[in-house]
Amino acid sequence: PPTSLSRRRRTFEVMFANILLSALAFNAPALRPRAAARANAMMSYENELGVIAPTGYFDPLGLAKDIDQETFDQYRTAELKHGRVAQLAVIGYIVPEVFRWPGEIAPGISFASIPNGVAAIDAIPALGWAQMFFLIGAVDYYGFLGDFDAGKPDLDAEELEKRQLNELQHGRLAMIAILELLRHDSQNLMKAGFDGMDHLITGLPFLYN
Repeated sequence: PPTSLSRRRRTFEVMFANILLSALAFNAPALRPRAAARANAMMSYENELGVIAPTGYFDPLGLAKDIDQETFDQYRTAELKHGRVAQLAVIGYIVPEVFRWPGEIAPGISFASIPNGVAAIDAIPALGWAQMFFLIGAVDYYGFLGDFDAGKPDLDAEELEKRQLNELQHGRLAMIAILELLRHDSQNLMKAGFDGMDHLITGLPFLYN
């Protein structure tokens, strides 16, 4: 129905805008406390974690301009959090293509009957969305997960910095990846078979062998 199509389109637009802002807005490198001279500050920015070739120092929106260390720390935490969520979201697109949990997500609604991707928005009952919303909100607000000590490797400073950089890069890549998955999936939802492909994850054909 037209109303359902409009609702799906609006939902996708909001999701797309949020992820795009995350991918762009929090790609600014870490800042040190304000330097006396802008030139000196720029030099320090260019050496911060997350500044790598070929883009180098990349802050097109000027988010790192005239902010203190506390503000930057908030930006970096947001970037890490959005990157981790995006990585989970990409996995959440791929895994249901090859595996579904047994049982029911709600009385009379099996996990296997829920379509993958954007189409699941209308298929999951309102109570299911409410449960996810409040659980995620509680974890984020109260910090239930916190900092895990178990399994944390004992790394020297050089290796730790390397892995922190890897995490940043993986998160940035995942934010771009989930944008493309949402675009492709939503376009296919609006016009089925627009790409002539039989499967959703066209870049990983081995999933369907």
